[in-house]
Order: sequence, then C-alpha cells, then structure tokens
Amino acid sequence: MKTYLKKFLIFLTLGILFLLIFSISPDKSFEELAPKYAASPSSFIEVKGIKIHYRDQGQGYPIVLIHGTGASLHTWDAWTEELIKTYRVIRLDLPAYGLTGKDQQKRYSSLDYVNFLDAFLDKLGIEKFHLGGNSLGGLVSWLYASYHDQKVNKLLLLNPSGFPFDSTPMVIKLAKTPILNIFIRYITPKSFVRKNLKEVYYNDDLISNETIDRYYDLTLFEGNREAFIDRSFIERENYTDRLSLIQSPALVLWGENDEWIPVEDSKKFKAHLNNIKIVIMPKTGHIPMEERPKESVAIALDFLSN
Repeated sequence: MKTYLKKFLIFLTLGILFLLIFSISPDKSFEELAPKYAASPSSFIEVKGIKIHYRDQGQGYPIVLIHGTGASLHTWDAWTEELIKTYRVIRLDLPAYGLTGKDQQKRYSSLDYVNFLDAFLDKLGIEKFHLGGNSLGGLVSWLYASYHDQKVNKLLLLNPSGFPFDSTPMVIKLAKTPILNIFIRYITPKSFVRKNLKEVYYNDDLISNETIDRYYDLTLFEGNREAFIDRSFIERENYTDRLSLIQSPALVLWGENDEWIPVEDSKKFKAHLNNIKIVIMPKTGHIPMEERPKESVAIALDFLSN
C-alpha cells in the first residue's frame, strides 16, 4: 500500500511540475514590445542610471501625468489626444512599469519616485507645470508638490492613494505572499490581467481586448514582474501630514465605485488640502481617465482653465 502511495505522490508531483512548466508565461523583450508600445512619439532618457520611457507632445503650458500601479504612460492616451490641443503633455513610465522596467537598485519608494520625477523634469528643462496622477501616480504627484510646491501650478489627483486603509488589492496580497508570489513572477495568464482590470473598471463592457493586451504585454516586459514583487515589500509610509504644505490648487476627481481605494478618502484630502475642488464621478471605477476619458478630461480642463 505504501509503495502505491509513493508512486501516486511521485506521479502527482510530476504532473504538477509539467503543468507549471507548460503554464509559464515567459518574459517579453524590449525588441518584441517596442514596435507596438515605443513607436513615435516615444523617447528615452537616462535618469539616475535608468532609461526612462516617456512621451512629450503638444505645445503650450506643460502638464505632467503620472500613471498608477500596474499601468504605464498609455493609461493617459485618450486624455493626451484632447489636452495637446492646448497644452504640452509629458508622461512617463515610472521605474518598475511599462518600458522603463525594473531598477537594479530597487528604488521604488514614494520618495524615490518623487526624486526620479524631479531629476527627469530637470533634464527636460521643465521648471513650472501642472501635475496630475492616478492612484500611485496621485500619491507621487501630491507628495512631489509638498516638496516642490513652487514648481507645481495646479494638481490633478485622480483616485489618489496616500491614506492608510484596511483592504489591499488581491494582486498585491499575492505579491507579498512567499511561494505564491512565484506564480505571479512566472505564471501570468491573460485571464489574471483581465480579472484585475474588472476590479478597476466599473463597467466591464468598456474593457477592450486592446486594453487587456496592453496591460498583459507590459506586465510581461522583462523584469516588471520581479519589480512588482519587490515593490510590494516596500514599507508604505504615511506622508499625509505633508498635504497641508501644498498651496497649489488641487482637483480631486474620484470614481464613486472604486474597489481599490475608497471614495470616502476624498473627504480626508478635503480636510488636509488648503485649496481643493472635489468631483465624484458616478458609475466610475479606479481609473476614470481610461473608463470615462471624455467626461473626466472635460472636468480637468474646466478646472485648469478656471
């Protein structure tokens, strides 16, 4: 009986190993992804030893846009089409994301991103600008303004993070769990990406196959999954006491149906920021600029023009 049990366990183990091997999602190289995601008007510039992927379009007063966790500069595509009619729009892939990819030194803290952003803008010679961000990008934006308020004219904060909250997105929980995070590193089915997008959209019917493909491809860019796991272990410090240092007028635009960061946090920003306008968008999730780009950019443009 014991012999049969041993054989069964051996065959079961081998079966699981074969299943895992055939389920592995290999990394995608820069050469593979660049034709689709780094075509003109994309550019690259070295900042603090990292080759940053960015786009600089339009003419006029500069607007700098920062994406959120798991995203890339492409999250602002629809907004950019409208904004470049009046403004110069600059967006970049933060280290650990998009085609910028991982940082060998693992500089992924909020303050690291603030320092990267300042060095990036300094290289481009941009001294005064509007600054906008979504989720993690919102945190980077307002934290940057708390240190460099004289450079930021107006702030656009879309579902910004920053205040501690109890719930954590499942993908981040998995990334922080030993052994299970191996699956995130090596096994990333497209269905997993689709599930995450359904969490950040309110209306799942608006998630196109093109959007799924983009998030999937850039997640698999070599080093990004490793960087995502590394980022999950970065200690999240609470910098919200710095919000009161910001004098720049701020628009806080929030999707009412955000499953990742509660819309109630908008009231916390109202309590801490000196000059704030809050707009809550109904039937909208965590990324208004993707899910409802026309409505959200119109709100942003109205705020900027006034």
